[in-house]
Amino acid sequence: MSELKNILNNGPEPSEEALKKYLEGSASAEERFMIENQMSNEDFMNDAVEGLQHFKSPLIMQDYVNKINKDLVKHTSKKKNNKLRSHIEDQHWTLIAVIFILLLCLLGYFVIHLSLNFKPINKTIEQKK
Repeated sequence: MSELKNILNNGPEPSEEALKKYLEGSASAEERFMIENQMSNEDFMNDAVEGLQHFKSPLIMQDYVNKINKDLVKHTSKKKNNKLRSHIEDQHWTLIAVIFILLLCLLGYFVIHLSLNFKPINKTIEQKK
């Protein structure tokens, strides 16, 4: 079950620059070994490198990466705002419930207080006679 929750390898990930160097063919032997080792161990990394190899120009790839990053930031900020908004709405109902309970407590206090201090009318009339 824990394997399903951990979908990424916890090992060191190659940097964006290392991937660019690998795709251009100018990476050192150590960087190539690290990336190829991760490609053989992780299907996700293998698919990512294969997808990046289809770009003909590094400029097109960089534009695409920038677009994806903008969309990711927009999507995550929208999710965060929705989460914050729903949290605030929940607090309104909590505040209303607390106020309602306090009013009931005050009403109960006054009813009990008045009932203890209440003198029946019959007793007051009999005392006057």
